[in-house]
Amino acid sequence: MLTVPQQATAALYYIQHRLASDPQDAPLLQDKAFCSRLERHFVTLFGIFTELYGYRVDCLENILALIRECGNSWRDRPDDLKAMDAARDKDPEWFLSNKMLGGVCYVDRYASNLDGIKAKIPYFKELGLTYLHLMPIFLAPQPHNDGGYAVSSYRDVDPRLGDMDKFKDVAKALREAGISLVIDFVFNHTSNEHEWARKALEGSTEHEGYYWIFPDRTVPSAFEQTTREIFPDDHPGSFVQLPDGRWIWSTFYHFQWDLNYSNPAVFRAMARELLYLANCGVEILRMDAVAFIWKQMGTDCENLPEAHKLLRGFNAVCRIAAPSLLFKSEAIVHPDFVAQYIDPMECQLSYNPLQMALIWEGLATRDCQMLNQALERRHNIASGCAWVNYMRSHDDIGWTFADEDALELGKEGFSHRRFLNAFFVNRHPGSFSRGVPFQDNPRTGDCRISGTTASLAGLETGEAGAIDRILLGHSIVMSTGGIPLIYLGDEVGQLNDYSYMTDPSKWDDSRWVNRPPYPSDRYAQRTDRNTDAGKLYEGFRQLIKLRGKTDAFKGGRLVGFRTHNKHVLGYQRLGTSSSVVCLANFDDQPQWVGREVFQFSEAWDIITSRKIDLNEGIHLMSHQYVWLERR
Repeated sequence: MLTVPQQATAALYYIQHRLASDPQDAPLLQDKAFCSRLERHFVTLFGIFTELYGYRVDCLENILALIRECGNSWRDRPDDLKAMDAARDKDPEWFLSNKMLGGVCYVDRYASNLDGIKAKIPYFKELGLTYLHLMPIFLAPQPHNDGGYAVSSYRDVDPRLGDMDKFKDVAKALREAGISLVIDFVFNHTSNEHEWARKALEGSTEHEGYYWIFPDRTVPSAFEQTTREIFPDDHPGSFVQLPDGRWIWSTFYHFQWDLNYSNPAVFRAMARELLYLANCGVEILRMDAVAFIWKQMGTDCENLPEAHKLLRGFNAVCRIAAPSLLFKSEAIVHPDFVAQYIDPMECQLSYNPLQMALIWEGLATRDCQMLNQALERRHNIASGCAWVNYMRSHDDIGWTFADEDALELGKEGFSHRRFLNAFFVNRHPGSFSRGVPFQDNPRTGDCRISGTTASLAGLETGEAGAIDRILLGHSIVMSTGGIPLIYLGDEVGQLNDYSYMTDPSKWDDSRWVNRPPYPSDRYAQRTDRNTDAGKLYEGFRQLIKLRGKTDAFKGGRLVGFRTHNKHVLGYQRLGTSSSVVCLANFDDQPQWVGREVFQFSEAWDIITSRKIDLNEGIHLMSHQYVWLERR
């Protein structure tokens, strides 16, 4: 029996023969770069495709069609993007630079439209951005669309923002400014207004196969024995009923219909959309809801092995036809599962939800032991990959720490989450926070937290230490390794926007509280150090500037540094010419770190530009952070 590599070699020979016999496809075989990548990555693509779809008689024809589509996409790829492919091939870890800095925003909220985004490029350069994530910009139902994550077309921009020509123009302008464009690839589901969904409703057998549709409750009820409710405020279970009486899989909102990846036609269709976006100038795709993309009866339909195979398959497609495109995983699940998606052959980048959640946990408890444990145990990932570190996103905060980790530190998971939820929505004595609950489920006790960084940290009510908390959190985001990400506007202290409660299309989704419009008054104050906006902006700019100058902040790995003080976080970054020990005091009171924890007697504090004598230890003021460099 032939091995998989032998089968792949035979299949590639067959495909090359078929391509050579077609006058339209034959020129592809003269493109040395394309053929070299095809030969290098075909065995991966073939192995994954046959594992997923090898039981089908049309499996090989589907692979042939997919390679043709890769070839067509490569032919259409603009020359400047091909030049970028070649440059990135020589510097494959470009995104691990200590000069990388990410920003994220909603186009309409931050800049009105795509022209507005282009106009803000000078500010992005002033801040130091090298990576800009534009939240979902494509056609979606109105007014309800889950913040744009119910996609009605992957090739049509929301007309209120612009069109695809403007999108390509913005992508090129950003690229010329040294800023990589990042957008969401919502590939677990489409909206119920997508062309595929409309055709499925109209009775198209082909498009019914794109979704999980059943004539009655028999199969849905069987699936729901083991799946969990994600948005219980919207609908119970995993399925919703269609107007004609049938039932369709809808993990999230009822207008978001899950795609059926057990059908190879869906894989090919989504690969075409992915490559189209890459050719528009997108450099990084945020792979939305990766944990949910494969379904299997008798499981929770989350984090299944086939989800990883799909990602590897899509990655192989990109290595053939858009080789510089990177994937960023969005998996807000148990930390063990988050880490499984981070791989050069799956997602080279990943959000770091655990670090984000535990920064807030440490600020609430004034105890950073859980964060310290996570940095030592869960931070270091595969070589050639990077975390995207952040203090908050467009979404809610979920307490995704592992219960077993918490228990080691004397914290029972369920009760500790209850405490954190109460603290961050100001239902606990002594809380400084003004968060808002999201998807509060009394039956399960589950809840998540919405809010801007400033309001969560206490700036909304003038709580003491709010600015220091914000900067302390971002000092960790900037120095632990990977790409730091700022929700634009947080660098000037934007507050919660409660106007969503008077908007019928948003009032039931509290996440809009942390998606405020462009805070023009605060940006106008950013150079005035007597204002909260000015103090924050100066602090952010200092962190960004110092990070970019510090060799030790390249790459993603760190070494634990035990301070023996539960209030003071410690970790070490190692560079080629220096190393940096980072300390951060999470307490409201000054704290001391003793001499015995240091293996050196003096260091240079990058933050204050002072030489520090460590012979007597180090004294840290409330919420102070230091970066101690040893040259």
